Amino acid sequence: MLLAFELSGEHDTIPAAEALACLESINADFKVYLRLDGCLVVDLKNDIKRIAQVLSKRLSMTRNIIVVLGIGGAGEEDILDTVSKADIEPEGTYSIRVRRIKEYSHVNTELMERRIGEIFYRRGAHADLRNPQIQLRVLLTEDKSIFGYIAGSVDRGAFEARKPHYRPFFYPGVLMPRLARALVNISKPEEYMLDPFCGTGGILIEAGLIGIKVIGGDIQRKLLLGAKMNLDFYKINYSLMYQDACRMSLCDESVDAVVTDPPYGRSAAIIAESLEHLLTCSLKEIHRVLKNGKRAVFVSERKIEDLAHEAGFKVVEIHIQRVHKSLTRRVYILEKVTFDFE
Repeated sequence: MLLAFELSGEHDTIPAAEALACLESINADFKVYLRLDGCLVVDLKNDIKRIAQVLSKRLSMTRNIIVVLGIGGAGEEDILDTVSKADIEPEGTYSIRVRRIKEYSHVNTELMERRIGEIFYRRGAHADLRNPQIQLRVLLTEDKSIFGYIAGSVDRGAFEARKPHYRPFFYPGVLMPRLARALVNISKPEEYMLDPFCGTGGILIEAGLIGIKVIGGDIQRKLLLGAKMNLDFYKINYSLMYQDACRMSLCDESVDAVVTDPPYGRSAAIIAESLEHLLTCSLKEIHRVLKNGKRAVFVSERKIEDLAHEAGFKVVEIHIQRVHKSLTRRVYILEKVTFDFE
């Protein structure tokens, strides 16, 4: 059965990468069916409704998870034909929403919703826009329409409520909760996740909220105290250490995943010979404490491919995020390998 992820559009590549990593983390039996701008469709063999519910509580850069009932062309008559042929007879009340992905389609969505409503009215179904028993959805992408019903929705408001300035301790320049959660999911954590530059604990919060035991380290006492306040506020299972990321007090291969957003050398409080030294040494330490075959997600404003390779990592993915004119984030997905991959 096909499952579609209605992606948030906040980034070109991270939302799909997050969805795929989450599917892999829960051992879903799937393969990619379609990759579209703003929508990912997978062919799923497992219990599709259960998986949709599980993922809706974990994902951040997906709006809705949709059980696909039909895929057709993007023209008006194509859409109506796809809906008409779909194997569904709504029991009880329903709602229908048509959404354009970006500006690919010029279909009048309100008119299309009424025309689809007429199809189900003739079948004896009753619309209820406020409290429907089934929510039907049509996504209009580059050259296709995807029709189905919503099996799970992500509570985006919960991420808004956790924005940094709403936390007990605030410090500027940190990742927003949705991005932090997406990076945590991409790292595919199992039991323990480490952030060696944890700052005020934003990444640790998002990992802890999905049941991961988190370990944070930082060399700034003020930020560690702030992280403790924030982690206690969200009732996270955590350990914090006052330590240099270049000399961590952790055993070899002791964590399942690493996600970190180093301060890029902007803070004078960082004790390091240079930014180059900080990146080189911290990557080597991350490689040391990470278990074999596991992932590290490393955010950097500069290219670190060579440094990652020297530390022993394989670069799996690179996601580019332009924050503003003077800052471009590079999100590196690194994998610890035990063989020569070159």
